[in-house]
Amino acid sequence: MAVGRSAALKVDWTKISTSLGLKGQTAASLQAFKKRNDDARRRLQMLSEQAQTVDFAQYRTVLKNQSVIDEIESHFKTFKPATYDVGRQIKAIEAFEGQAIKNAEITKGKVDEELRDLEKTLGNIETARPFEDLTVDEVVAARPDIDERTAQLVSKGRWHVPGYKEKFGDLSIL
Repeated sequence: MAVGRSAALKVDWTKISTSLGLKGQTAASLQAFKKRNDDARRRLQMLSEQAQTVDFAQYRTVLKNQSVIDEIESHFKTFKPATYDVGRQIKAIEAFEGQAIKNAEITKGKVDEELRDLEKTLGNIETARPFEDLTVDEVVAARPDIDERTAQLVSKGRWHVPGYKEKFGDLSIL
């Protein structure tokens, strides 16, 4: 029990959520679990600070009715704490753990997919030729919509690209 308690005290909750990049329901579930953990630890601390022994001799000197003290002392000595079946709580914890693992695997899958896409994009960027070395035919082959849009503008008699002057200025002054 002491080993589990010392390990629980060393958990860095903020590091867990930030290092794993938890979001949404997984992060909310972790926060709820942390709150329950903190509440249980606080209650345990309060209970452990309370006195656990009863000084019946002190009560005998203070109170006149000794039979009441004798009866309470006999009940105290015969008292046995009730035991509870914690199987239901353990099943609930295991279900929560299963759901958390399932959510973590889904998140891991999404992150892995995004990493693959980013690696592919990075590979494309690293192997791409500089923009200055590209020909018009290569640009049209990569983006056929540019050729279609240009043909459409020319067929309508428009020789200027909309927004070009606003973005790059008018070079006719030169």
